[in-house]
This record gives sequence, C-alpha cells and structure tokens, in this order.
Amino acid sequence: MAVDFLSIGDAVVDDFIRLKDAEVHCDIDTERCMICMRFGDKVPFESSTVVYGVGNSGNAAVAAARLGLKTAFITNIGKDERGDEIVRTYECEGIDTSLVTQHTGAPTNYHYVLWYGDERTILVNHYPYPYQFPTDVPEPKILYLTSLASGTEEYHDAIATYAEAHSNIFVTFQPGTFQIKIGTERLSRLYKRTNLLVVNKDEAQRILKTPQEQDAEVLLKGLHALGPKTAIVTDDTNGAYALENDSFFHLPMYRDPTPPLQKTGAGDSFTSTTAAYYGTGTPLKEAMERGMINAAYVVQEIGAQKGLLTKEALEEKYKAFKNT
Repeated sequence: MAVDFLSIGDAVVDDFIRLKDAEVHCDIDTERCMICMRFGDKVPFESSTVVYGVGNSGNAAVAAARLGLKTAFITNIGKDERGDEIVRTYECEGIDTSLVTQHTGAPTNYHYVLWYGDERTILVNHYPYPYQFPTDVPEPKILYLTSLASGTEEYHDAIATYAEAHSNIFVTFQPGTFQIKIGTERLSRLYKRTNLLVVNKDEAQRILKTPQEQDAEVLLKGLHALGPKTAIVTDDTNGAYALENDSFFHLPMYRDPTPPLQKTGAGDSFTSTTAAYYGTGTPLKEAMERGMINAAYVVQEIGAQKGLLTKEALEEKYKAFKNT
C-alpha cells in the first residue's frame, strides 16, 4: 500500500473529567502551578467524556488523514473492548490499521484528563507492551515519531535502523516525556536522522539541560546541533520560532476564533499539520501558518481530534487569513 504519512507511537483512551470544585495555586512567577481539591472528601465533577484513539501519535494520524494524506499507524493496544473501539475509530477516519498490534491479555491505555478552565492535567499509565517493529512496513513520504512508553529503547533502535535504511523518508520527531528523559545520547541516531524536530519551550530546555535559557534562537541552535535539519520551538501564546538552513524566524500565534474550550491537542495539531505540509513540499512558514490555524480550531472542541479540519476547510481559512 502506498503511504504518505506513517505515525508511530502509543494510542490511548482519554476520559475528560470536567471539574467544577477545584482551585489553582501558582508560584509568584506563575511558572509552577498546582491544581487543588479537598483531600479526603467527595469532590463533585460536571461531566465525563470518553475519547478513543488519542495520544500524540493517534492525533497526528487523524490530522494527516483529514488533510487527505494516505495514512497508516503503528501502535500497540490491548485486545479488549477499548482497543477494538480504537481500531474502529481509526478505520472511520480512513487510516490503515494493518500495522496496529492488539495484545491478548493486555489492557488498552486509559488516561484520566482533569479538565479545569481551559487547561488539563492528565493522569497517565502506559502498559509495557512487548514492542516489536513490524517487518513489512511500506516506505512512507513522512514518518512521524512521537510519544512512546518507557522501556522501549530497543524499539527506538529499530525505528532508527528503518529510517536510516530509507533515506527518502521525511522524518518528523515530536519527543514525548520518556523520549526526552532517556536523553539525546541514547537517541542520537534518531536526532541525526530527523528532518523536522518540534518541541515546546519547556521541552527544549529539558532536552538541552538548560532550564534557565529563555532565548528561542539559542535553544533552536542547540537543538539543531543534535542533528535535525529543521527545528521548531513553540511558546504557547507567544507563537512559534523556527530555524531552517541557519535562517531564524518567529510567527505570532493565530488568533483563536473564540476563547478555547480546552487546550488538549493544540501542540499535536500544529506539529502534525506542519509536518504534513512541509514534508510534501510546502515552504516552512506557510506550513506552520496552517498548523497554527488547525490548532486554533482543535481547542474549540472536547478532545484532541474532533476539531481537526479537513484540507478543504483548512485551505479556506488559510486563504481568508492571508487576505486579511
């Protein structure tokens, strides 16, 4: 099968629990905030909404499919009711699920999303599946690697070997928590093979072990030194910064059509949309602008996928944006 976009990472079920009886307390510089609820009490919540087939890689796969790319997904889930529903969800989006592995006797990852205001705090638990990279993977135009569970070092080695053996693939790397924690030395092959690396400012600081560095250009040059040809650092409402061929530039955030309902999936939408366009020949700045537009519409809905735009809808909004 011809594949335009191959996403690799963990798939999960998100249960959005909308809180109404909580408080947020922040340090004086607002860099560190904590959500607080009464301890040892019954705390009411407003609603619970279950969303299947999410997670960084699942969100990216759905975004690419809606943009018209022939999309396949490599992931590991349980052979259970939740896993079956994830497969059905992807098939409804037109995603090839032949590389999805369901494990008998293993649970599908289920996360609890504590939703308060327009922000979320996610309680995560990744099951240690016996990860094995498939042997019959078709060569895609774009390979999109993102969050995987801990204990997958050898699995990452196999992905690196595959990417190195297929030099024409445009590799996009959006590191997750474990991939950042494992360190750049252990994943040096992947960083060196990456065409597009996308992280937020906090993640860039952690990757480079420079927690006090605030200059986006300095952070980008540090990331570029690890091997990626192009790097992007996002900075919430401050927009995004990019370094391509030694050229540094900044894009302001696209204005949300209405205040965000919740912010889950904004980063995934921006990164995957940018990768989908940039990896198929669109200039970087134009690809990022489309990514920002898609991210602005994702946060209008519950979950990281419902608000993702089709290519036709995105191009219409992009044309209007350029004409303003």
